[in-house]
Amino acid sequence: MTTDGIGGFVVETHNWGKSVAFWEALGFKLEFETDHNSGQLRHPAGGPWVFVAEHLDKRPPEIYPVVVAPDASAFNAPRSGTLEQPFEARHWDVTEAMLRDPDGRLVSVQAPVSSGAKPPDGDR
Repeated sequence: MTTDGIGGFVVETHNWGKSVAFWEALGFKLEFETDHNSGQLRHPAGGPWVFVAEHLDKRPPEIYPVVVAPDASAFNAPRSGTLEQPFEARHWDVTEAMLRDPDGRLVSVQAPVSSGAKPPDGDR
């Protein structure tokens, strides 16, 4: 099954405030903020959203696309990549799988939550 394309990008950061100010200076508007230094921005002209998420660990922050799939049960990961994590329910009302492309970059695939799927308490 194919996807509906890129819905947005996850931008990890070590400094939530500075990152949001950067994206706002580029014309993006904050749509919502969570209570744990993350939130989503969108440009008024359209296009994919940007979800900024603060991580205080020492690893370098990553940026990766979020590809939208209409149905997790019908999605088949490309053979040219690697399935890092199968679909799991998340607290933001989607199921998410994580892939690695042939060059090792992360790609999030998100689909609607199926009935009966329960999100974990402490994810992202």
